[in-house]
Amino acid sequence: MMAKKRPEPCPILFMFLLLFFHPRMLQAAEVELLLSFRSSTVDPLHYLTNWNPSSTICKWQGITCNNFSRVTAIQLSGRNISGRMSSSIFQLPYVETINLSSNQLSGELPDGLFSSSSLRHLNISNNNFTGSIPCGSFSTLETLDLSNNMLSGKIPAEIGSFSTLKFLDLGGNVLTGKIPISITNLTNLQVLTLASNQFDGQIPPEFGRMKSLKWMYLGYNNFSGEIPKEIGDLTSLNHLDIVYNNLTGEIPSSLGNLTNLQYLFLYQNKLTGPLPMSTFSLTKLISLDLSDNSLSGEIPELIANLQSLEILHLFSNNFTGRIPSALCSLPRLQVLQLWSNKLSGEIPSNLGKRNNLTVLDLSSNSLTGKIPESLCSSGNLFKLILFSNSLEGEIPASLSTCKSLRRVRLQNNNLSGELSSEFTQLPLVYFLDISSNNLSGRIDARKWQMPSLQMLNLARNRFSGDLPVSFGSDNLENLDLSGNRISGSIPSGFGSVSELMQLKLSENKLSGEIPEELSSCKKLVSIDLSHNRLSGQIPASLSQLPVLGQLDLSDNLLSGEIPTNLGKINSLVELNISHNHFHGRLPSTGAFLAINASAVAGNDLCGGDASSGLPPCRRRVKSPTWWYFAACSFGALLFFALAAFGFVFIRGRNHLQLKRVENEDGIWELQVSQSKTSKSITVEDILSSRKQENVISSYRPGKKGVSYKGKSIRNDVQFVVKEMNDTNSIPPEFWVEVAGLCKVHHPNIIRLLGTCRSSKVAYLVYEYVEGKKLSEVLKNLSWERRRRIAIGIAKALRYLHCYCPRNIFAGLLSPERIIIDGRDEPRIILSFPDDLLYMDDKSLMSSTYAAPETRESKSITEKSDMYGFGLILIELLTGKSPGDAEFGMHENIVEWARYCYSDCHLDMWIDPMIRSRVLNEIVAAMNLALHCTATEPTARPCAKDASKTLESALSTSPIIVMGMHSSTLRLGHRMPLQHGSSIPEEWESLD
Repeated sequence: MMAKKRPEPCPILFMFLLLFFHPRMLQAAEVELLLSFRSSTVDPLHYLTNWNPSSTICKWQGITCNNFSRVTAIQLSGRNISGRMSSSIFQLPYVETINLSSNQLSGELPDGLFSSSSLRHLNISNNNFTGSIPCGSFSTLETLDLSNNMLSGKIPAEIGSFSTLKFLDLGGNVLTGKIPISITNLTNLQVLTLASNQFDGQIPPEFGRMKSLKWMYLGYNNFSGEIPKEIGDLTSLNHLDIVYNNLTGEIPSSLGNLTNLQYLFLYQNKLTGPLPMSTFSLTKLISLDLSDNSLSGEIPELIANLQSLEILHLFSNNFTGRIPSALCSLPRLQVLQLWSNKLSGEIPSNLGKRNNLTVLDLSSNSLTGKIPESLCSSGNLFKLILFSNSLEGEIPASLSTCKSLRRVRLQNNNLSGELSSEFTQLPLVYFLDISSNNLSGRIDARKWQMPSLQMLNLARNRFSGDLPVSFGSDNLENLDLSGNRISGSIPSGFGSVSELMQLKLSENKLSGEIPEELSSCKKLVSIDLSHNRLSGQIPASLSQLPVLGQLDLSDNLLSGEIPTNLGKINSLVELNISHNHFHGRLPSTGAFLAINASAVAGNDLCGGDASSGLPPCRRRVKSPTWWYFAACSFGALLFFALAAFGFVFIRGRNHLQLKRVENEDGIWELQVSQSKTSKSITVEDILSSRKQENVISSYRPGKKGVSYKGKSIRNDVQFVVKEMNDTNSIPPEFWVEVAGLCKVHHPNIIRLLGTCRSSKVAYLVYEYVEGKKLSEVLKNLSWERRRRIAIGIAKALRYLHCYCPRNIFAGLLSPERIIIDGRDEPRIILSFPDDLLYMDDKSLMSSTYAAPETRESKSITEKSDMYGFGLILIELLTGKSPGDAEFGMHENIVEWARYCYSDCHLDMWIDPMIRSRVLNEIVAAMNLALHCTATEPTARPCAKDASKTLESALSTSPIIVMGMHSSTLRLGHRMPLQHGSSIPEEWESLD
């Protein structure tokens, strides 16, 4: 019997089932892979909420599909996603683009990173990935961006098998070792960035094989040796950046073959020798920066070939000879900086006539002759820096009509003649220094109307006449007219200059009395009226100046007794009243304590301690007719003296009054400063503030405690009480620190008013400031508000470091310790020097605001304060926090900022909130921030220099530079960012 034949399957039905089920099966697999990725991450912004199987995958946030509903792109940039990155997304069969940049993803890169056969663009930059770059190869990948993470180890040799790569960015990591030769197999590569790593050794000559390269960034590494001549074979190069390395030898002449080059940056290396003649065949160059090397020889006239040149930086080298007149023929030249060389001869007479000059800095050379009339022919010159040369003649009349000028520094030359009436009415000049010349004429013979003026220095000239009543500016902060022949009296109108911080009128012929009105200048920090003919008494009202730190009245004709209140200025630390006609007793408080003998010599004074060198004050012999009156008076005075002795004794040392109070909680010791705003606070006020609803913040880094807001019962005086438990463990030195901090009084510092303590608990009493922490408001601040905050912090640090007793620092400065009050002024909460002692090593090492040396020594210094200030300045500029897990180095935000400042488009690092108009002042501020955060403490500026630099840098005109690489906008003196000595005094500002 034959078996029954099995029926054949229907071919049409088979095809239908295949077409119907296969896409659904494939889509289900994609859903599973994406959900696997989501399950491995944390999504605080809930951006991935609609990633669920009930909705169509192509409508999920960040997902792009093709016409067949297959996932082709994942775009999740800047979504604050954290956690680890699952390798599942690399198994999507049709995905071409994955962009997870600018998140907080961490952990090691998955082994399956390079497993996709369809992926063309991969960007996981600006995260917190660690470990090494996994091995693998791609046949389709065109873009690979792993920048600004914390990847370590060497570049795997397999990188050479990524044959289709056009864009490779590994910058901003901690990659080490030598560059593998295999990378030069990437002959299709157009952009290569290896900047801001720790690569060493020589740059491989084999780079010459990569003929398609247009952009090459190798800056901020440890490359040594010479620049390979083979780089001259990369004839497609548009941008070459090898800054901040240890390159030696001469610039190879082969670079002249790079005829498409527009940007050449080789600054901050150790290059020697002359400029190769072939350089001047690069006719497309827009920006050339070879500064901070040891290049020598003359600058040839062949520079006339660079007709497209806009920015030329050759400063800080050893160039000699004359400034080439060929520079005058460059029509697009905007920024010319040749300072700190050995150039001689005259400035070309036509410089600026056919250029478009905006910045000219030829300072610190040996230039002679006159200043050319043509410098401002473009009408755009805003910065003119010619100091420390041997220039002579008058200030050209053309500069008097240069309305674009903002910053002018002509000091330390041999200029002569008088100032024209137009020159003293330039509307935008905010910084004018023409000191140490031979200028003359009556200073009051012309109208001073400079509404933008903040700093005016006419010192050490031959100006005469009376002082002008006003210089036409409400913004004047620094006025130095010392070392001239100015006569007459000090106008009372000076008291209306509310922003004045420094007044120097020494070594003139001034007479009359010191005007009482000066006490209205509440921001005055330094007054020098020495070596004049001033008479009369010291105005007692000077004691009302809250931040006065230096006062020099020496070598005048002043008389009378010293006002006792002068010794009660908490901030006054440097005082000189020598060689006048003062008599009577020397005050025994404040700056008069332990005053140097030379500072009081040449008077008829008595008293003071041994250091003053003054004789003791002797009791006057009374006539018998006065005996009875004297005896009664003496008895009464003795009674009050004994009652007040303890108060005076303590106040003379720490300005705190001690009170002991006993209540049901025990015996309390209360010490508060005797200012009008705090002396009414009682123990009862402090204890009543401990109600739970008044808790406002936690105490401080190393100790447990709670903060309470309180108010004096009798007076509307608000304060903050910070509780300290276990007072037995607090060393006696701590209370000495408190006494020192109570003397700190500055408008940008939250004042410590005193203490209240018993045997079990203690409280620190601070003034209450209504406002929010900087960390809470920073994201929403405009640039104008950010610059105000930056300047306020800088002023506070300058006060602490320059005018306070030794060892008073800001401490671990951070946005959590800065309150922005109702007037948009920053108020710093000082930390105690022993705070660090209470932090364990792990906490200290992880503190993002601690300077590198602080983590090791557990000590705070002026330089560590400057490091914290630099970090805050970076935050204000970038909108990012040091704690963000998206940077690529151990000191992540600093190294990321260094890399971006030099090698990134401006949009990469400037906070979008302030990005709409990219200002040159933002770039200058970042320059200062990176200087403040230098690894070597000695390379960081002092607070005084930083404050001056910041205030001047943030007063320049806005320049729209959209689409420009930040390296092309280095308009000022760049300070050393990593190593090197401090900058000379004459370079103290960003010129």
